[in-house]
Amino acid sequence: MGSRPEPVRLESYESTIHRPNEHPYLSGAWEPQTTEWDCPVMEVMAGRVPHDLNGVYLRNTENPLLEAIGRYHPFDGDGMLHSVRFHHGHASYRNRFVRTDGFLEEQREGKALWAGLAENPRKSTRQGWGAQGSLKDSSSTDVVVHAGKALSLFYQCGQAYKTDPISLAQEGKAAWAPSIEGISAHAKVDEETGELFFFNYSKNKPYCHYGVVDQEDQLQHYQAVELPGARLPHDMALSKQHVVLCDFPLFWDPVLLNKGIHATRFFNKLPSRFAVLPRAGGEVRWFEASPAYCLHFLNCWEEGEDLVLDGYRQLNPMPSSTHPAAPDAPKGHERMMVYLDMFAMQPRLHRWRFNLATGTTTEQSLDPERTLEFGTFNPLFLGKPYRFVYSALSKPGWFLFIGVLKTDLVTGETWSYFFGEDRYGSEAPFCARPGGDLTEDLGYLVTIVSDLKTNMSECVVLDAQRIQDGPIVRLKLPERVPSGTHSVWAPSHLLAGAQSQSASKLKSNM
Repeated sequence: MGSRPEPVRLESYESTIHRPNEHPYLSGAWEPQTTEWDCPVMEVMAGRVPHDLNGVYLRNTENPLLEAIGRYHPFDGDGMLHSVRFHHGHASYRNRFVRTDGFLEEQREGKALWAGLAENPRKSTRQGWGAQGSLKDSSSTDVVVHAGKALSLFYQCGQAYKTDPISLAQEGKAAWAPSIEGISAHAKVDEETGELFFFNYSKNKPYCHYGVVDQEDQLQHYQAVELPGARLPHDMALSKQHVVLCDFPLFWDPVLLNKGIHATRFFNKLPSRFAVLPRAGGEVRWFEASPAYCLHFLNCWEEGEDLVLDGYRQLNPMPSSTHPAAPDAPKGHERMMVYLDMFAMQPRLHRWRFNLATGTTTEQSLDPERTLEFGTFNPLFLGKPYRFVYSALSKPGWFLFIGVLKTDLVTGETWSYFFGEDRYGSEAPFCARPGGDLTEDLGYLVTIVSDLKTNMSECVVLDAQRIQDGPIVRLKLPERVPSGTHSVWAPSHLLAGAQSQSASKLKSNM
């Protein structure tokens, strides 16, 4: 058995961002990473890698390299994918920037070319992408795996950048993605059928579209879903027979939008609306519910005449800058800080029931007291009645996650695991073990945790049946990575067509 090879520093990019930096999301847990690494064999800090954990954990992060045009928002940063490959009791790590068109153009120019979310879009020096039209498509929000390839996605719609999920070699853009509207983050993949379902939104009529891509990566359906005007949907939901899109009353003020000002307003006299249509596409039915906003949905399934949808309904979709979190915000960043604070927006685990026979909606709060978001569940139960949800626990005043809460939706019982003082993780996808299709919580949760005290990061694996016991293995990363948004688990059988040299290289070093 040979010695463990050292991590290889592949490339370090020059950054023009001033350091140390006083911006709350360019320092601390969000300090950008500029180096790409290959780590063929990760150091085990504690525990043992389970032999039945086989696949790839992928996480997307925002890593700006260049000084922003004006005000910086953390969702502006360039996408960087982090991959932890688990293979028969061993693990490897690598990370790569997503080389989007915008990333490459700014690298050539040596400066930022697009203004960000918090800045006047007129300051952009190039035509932008997506719903707003002036932002850089940084492909830094989300990541899914479909047809053997990882797709990185942008929340305000952009291209679907294809990457080999094992080697992280970039393979261009998905040919089926609409060239003008692009696609939003939170496309859904059904592991049983291999299909991918997506949506997009824009400022142009009909304002929203829905599409289906088959297991062979071919576009099968694309249709308009007409909205009353420009909206800001963020997620969609999928059952075995239906898809659900949304029209929440939180969107750009139409009067100001006509003047080129993108000011978000909550119109609390308007209802929330949900579009229900067949998965294969077809007639759209609209259901109304109480005014609200929801960033992320969970599961969705048919139950008799009802279509049931779970998600995180915000009690306060438009928090004021006078919210208690704001006084601690650095001057000039109050609004940004409040809109990144889960405790200000107060998302609660919530259930909507759409009666397909009567067209009526009923609602139920599943956990009225706790602030929860960024949830996951066993993907083998997608579109089916399910029992367990794994939600991220947030730090008040910040877009940072301090732990995971497991909720039994049948009994209401909960269990939690906290990462520790000055330690921050991310959304923790569920990784089913053999038999996980029958025993719902038989599996693992995987996440990357960054420790500000040691200035290092580690990948931790939790037993989903006993998350309160803490990690069953801790794996060291070559350097600390910043906090980010979304992640995904892709089991080995979904990686057909991905490069296999990583696995063979891993074995040769054992």
